Amino acid sequence: MRKTQLVLLTFGAAVLAGFATITPAAARDYPWCAQGGEYDYPGECAYSTYEQCQASVSGRLLYCDRNPRFAYGQGQPAQSRPPRRGRPVAPY
Repeated sequence: MRKTQLVLLTFGAAVLAGFATITPAAARDYPWCAQGGEYDYPGECAYSTYEQCQASVSGRLLYCDRNPRFAYGQGQPAQSRPPRRGRPVAPY
């Protein structure tokens, strides 16, 4: 009986240690979405290229379109301005 309890306690500790090391899944937006009948807007946005999306929707009465987060610039970082060309002005 004592040996069974020790084995169960060790197994439980190993399971808890395993759960402690699991990291959450990273949410990632992909630039292409499968859209159509079986998906709500914006669709299944799980494709890196248009070709991947086309291969997935083939024969399923779906179509591919840009992910709205990418198409309208919400998922892209702001671009920095190019340096100004001109004569530098001396401080007062």
